[in-house]
Amino acid sequence: MENIYLIMIIALVILAAADLVVGVSNDAVNFLNSAIGSKAIPFRTIMIVASLGIFVGAVFSSGMMEVARKGIFVPGEFYFNEIMIIFMAVMITDILLLDFFNTLGMPTSTTVSIVFELLGAAVAMALIKIGASDTQSFADLTTYINTEKAMQIISGILLSVVIAFSVGALVQYVSRLIFSFHYEKKIKYLGALFGGGALTAITYFIFMKGLKGTPYYKDLKGLLEGNEIMIIAVSFVVWTLLSQIYMGVLKKNIFIPIIAIGTFGLALAFSGNDLVNFIGVPMAAWHSYEAWTTSGVDASAFSMEVLDKKVPTEPLLLFIAGGIMVLTLWFSKKARTVADTEIGLSRQGDGAEKFQPNALSRAVVRFTIMISKYTATVLPASVNERINRQFEKPVVALSKGKTHELPAFDQVRASVNLMVAGVLISIATSMKLPLSTTYVTFMVAMGTSLADRAWGSESAVYRVAGVLNVIGGWFGTAIIAFIAAGTMALLINLGGPTAIAILLFLAILLLARNYIRHNKKANELKAEDRLEKSESNSIQGVIEESADNISKSLKRVSKINEASINGLINEDLKSLKKAKSTVAKLEAEIDDIQNNIFYFIKNLDESYVGASKLYIDVIGDLQDMAQSSSFIAKASHKHINNNHKALKKNQADELKEINEKLNSLFSKVRGIFDSRSFDQLGSLLDEKQLLLDKVREYIQIQVERTRTTESSPKNTTLYFSLLLETKDLIKASMSLLEVYSQEESQQDTVSDK
Repeated sequence: MENIYLIMIIALVILAAADLVVGVSNDAVNFLNSAIGSKAIPFRTIMIVASLGIFVGAVFSSGMMEVARKGIFVPGEFYFNEIMIIFMAVMITDILLLDFFNTLGMPTSTTVSIVFELLGAAVAMALIKIGASDTQSFADLTTYINTEKAMQIISGILLSVVIAFSVGALVQYVSRLIFSFHYEKKIKYLGALFGGGALTAITYFIFMKGLKGTPYYKDLKGLLEGNEIMIIAVSFVVWTLLSQIYMGVLKKNIFIPIIAIGTFGLALAFSGNDLVNFIGVPMAAWHSYEAWTTSGVDASAFSMEVLDKKVPTEPLLLFIAGGIMVLTLWFSKKARTVADTEIGLSRQGDGAEKFQPNALSRAVVRFTIMISKYTATVLPASVNERINRQFEKPVVALSKGKTHELPAFDQVRASVNLMVAGVLISIATSMKLPLSTTYVTFMVAMGTSLADRAWGSESAVYRVAGVLNVIGGWFGTAIIAFIAAGTMALLINLGGPTAIAILLFLAILLLARNYIRHNKKANELKAEDRLEKSESNSIQGVIEESADNISKSLKRVSKINEASINGLINEDLKSLKKAKSTVAKLEAEIDDIQNNIFYFIKNLDESYVGASKLYIDVIGDLQDMAQSSSFIAKASHKHINNNHKALKKNQADELKEINEKLNSLFSKVRGIFDSRSFDQLGSLLDEKQLLLDKVREYIQIQVERTRTTESSPKNTTLYFSLLLETKDLIKASMSLLEVYSQEESQQDTVSDK
């Protein structure tokens, strides 16, 4: 029997390593986004600084491990076999939960998941014990759960969201009133004070308060306790002087070291706070196993009161964990592919919005506008005018085609993001309260964005919708984690080793599937047939880039149509479903290009404004082609999915003939666009007209069949719909050829002159 628990320990260690990699890959953006968004520091430097912070934070994070051992439940109320079921249920659930949310693409929090998993598994095991007892009732549940500590942790997570948003907004608002967006002037006079305050806050809370969570604190306790005010005052003076020297003598920007040290501190705080999410449970399980093996008591009779006691820290394990986290940061594709959600929602400028507005986001924006108007009437007009001047944004002159090089926000906001988030996380860590670093950093960024007036009338409903979606994802994580972990504990209790083996096998399968899907998705993003937005500012550049998009679109439409027609004829529902999915991706890419029209036109040189007409015409024709292809795929899928009669042989043969000729024509067109032989486009217009005539001929033939021999209304409706949409598809492609043929003629005329 002892072997089964050893196997469980080994499984927990493996799950912890996987959790560590997945967790860092998902959460790396929390401490990288501010530095990356401001573009104040080179990416490689950011990675080095963050790596140091992660490693130091991991080594100094032992105090947080108390949460996994006794922060949620009362260990003395459980026996060893029960505690191992709880720990195994938590870790399996954690892997499955991360896989589930990653598959859906929804935001999640490793801290929230681990806390509610521990709570759910412990509650389930407690209810099992209560149900087996003749003397206990549901009211005795509180004897098993560390209710006070659990509520403190949960309320801390909830409050951290509100506090992070509010503090971030307040500090950013004050900072902007002081510096304005034209901070280059005021930084000469106030930069040293700002640097002194920011660096004092970062270093004090991260290095001083953070020490309370480590075993090294007792050696420094006498020097630190009771001298906090003196330490802060001396730190402020020292950092202010160093900031002045850095600015005055070295002629450097003080925001650079603030952002660098803030990134280090936030990475350290993330590692110190979140490491418990990944290895806290396996470490607690190992301590339990060690105590049980030396006790000589049966697993079902050995009380886990040992977890109530302090246990020695394993520096080697923390060292290894820190190393894995650093390696993951550098080599994980997910970690290197920085998520744009936070930067997109907090950016100062306009851009394509990721989230769609909803009724709640519209209501929040309307209420905020109403409050803003009321506030404006309370303050004197002169005060409002002075405040508005501080928020006037500078006009940044960039050469054409370089707008993508603008930072998402300036260095003042980046500094505030790092300073406030680092301080809040460090305070919680020093109090041994696990909180979601994901949501603290996210909500701080949202608060500073709001205070910076980044959410204008053009973007507010989208940004608010994004914030609500993220918070909704957090609540989803909490509810699912609680229920799933409790269910896992029940299954393991009922099924024993067999249930553990099945659940572990299922977890491995899901992880493998998620890995394959992630790679497939990454490959799709890099696919050679993916459409690209135009970044050119000349007519010739637009011709070149649009030619590539036309060629790729024709290739994809050909494949979609072939899959749709063959799927319809062969009654292959799987093929038709795939065609629907593929055409939906094409439509989404074309819509994305269309959403970029405003920024494309803004970027054009005045002498090339004519390029906008070509760009708009091309997008319109591509949309028409995609919509026709989408209708063919959806109509075919609906017909087969509803089990209607198959097409007759003559109908199938006619559709095949049309589709083969259309694919052949598209192939010739692609060859011309790939080789840029636009002078040959005219010869294909006649061929397209012949194909169009053939479609009209088959439409007339079907009319005659309907009057005489056709007996299926569904088949007739479908067949007419497919031919009509094919006709529209041919017309859209003809329009593309005409647009390019005319443009080529104009270019030749200009060249002759």
